[in-house]
Amino acid sequence: MGKFTRVCVFCGSKSGNKKIFSDAALDLGRQLVSILILALFLSTFDQNLEGFFYEEGNYQVERKMDLVYGGGSVGLMGLVSQTVYDGGSHVLGIIPTALVPIEISGETVGEVLIVSDMHERKAEMARRADAFIALPGGYGTFEELLEMITWSQLGIHNKPVSY
Repeated sequence: MGKFTRVCVFCGSKSGNKKIFSDAALDLGRQLVSILILALFLSTFDQNLEGFFYEEGNYQVERKMDLVYGGGSVGLMGLVSQTVYDGGSHVLGIIPTALVPIEISGETVGEVLIVSDMHERKAEMARRADAFIALPGGYGTFEELLEMITWSQLGIHNKPVSY
């Protein structure tokens, strides 16, 4: 597996009751678009990803990673997408029609692809991303994460999954 440029982030449409959740979304967004030590951030969650980011004897490399996410403008989704967009990277939100009135409040950033249902959303996210990261969220976030893990176990994809 080589380098990747598009990361799919699964996260909640609410910010949660703890400031640490919002801080994590903002921090991840900043790290995706700047000079960063992303390996150390991710290896906190998944030791297997550490070597994936190690490059030429140095963890610190320039990453201008693009974001694939759930398409909402609220909660953690809104925070991470705005941060990545403000950092100059491409943002692609993928949202099912039924969630548009619930998860889009005001303007979205980047490109928004409206799909028919959750199955199409997950398939499109998987097709367009090189890796997957999950931030705090509810049952929907958990289900999206588990599906990517399952697809990996079944050999449907061989992309890294971190949580």
